[in-house]
Amino acid sequence: MEHQLSKKNKTKSVHKDIAFVLGNGKSRLHVNCESLLDIGTVYGCNAQYREFDPHYIVAVDVKMVNELIDSGYANKGTVWTNPNKGIKDRQKINLFNPHKGWSSGPTALWFAAKNGHKNIYIHGFDYQGLQGKFNNVYADTHNYKKSTDSATFFGNWLSQTEKVIKEFPHTQFHRVITSGAYIPDKLGPQYSNLKHLSIEEFGKTFEGTIYQ
Repeated sequence: MEHQLSKKNKTKSVHKDIAFVLGNGKSRLHVNCESLLDIGTVYGCNAQYREFDPHYIVAVDVKMVNELIDSGYANKGTVWTNPNKGIKDRQKINLFNPHKGWSSGPTALWFAAKNGHKNIYIHGFDYQGLQGKFNNVYADTHNYKKSTDSATFFGNWLSQTEKVIKEFPHTQFHRVITSGAYIPDKLGPQYSNLKHLSIEEFGKTFEGTIYQ
């Protein structure tokens, strides 16, 4: 069953066939996120609201959820999170029930698959750090680690991603990667419904969506 946006300020149409799930690994910087809004349904994570306005924002860290509330962005009715006692105002957000207790990116991926999109393009799911350092678009900003901090352990993100691929065998997942990117064994050719797509191939599929 598809989750529905709350009625407040539902201004964008939701596309059923194609979805884009945006993590915050730095490989996502190749993509013009706003250009995706007219092509498919966009599932953003955490601080992406600072840059543009996806169809949905998924955030599970309570500090990030409260930032979304304090900023006024949560008034749009498109923020989804897990129940947490530390959330300032639950009236302004949507709660997963039951929730999976996962990280934001894999939760957003599961949400997109649950909503029935046939083709899901995954950006910014880099997993590994950059030269052993924190790999995140928003490093050095409020509620995020510093760019000089050690890379975050990604084992849980990877396992959660794999669970989504397994749970939805009839959904085609396309993980968009840069040249030489890390391809985990857990996301290998054993899954016929998962492909690793280069940034260049993605740009040819959806013209005008990547920065040249």
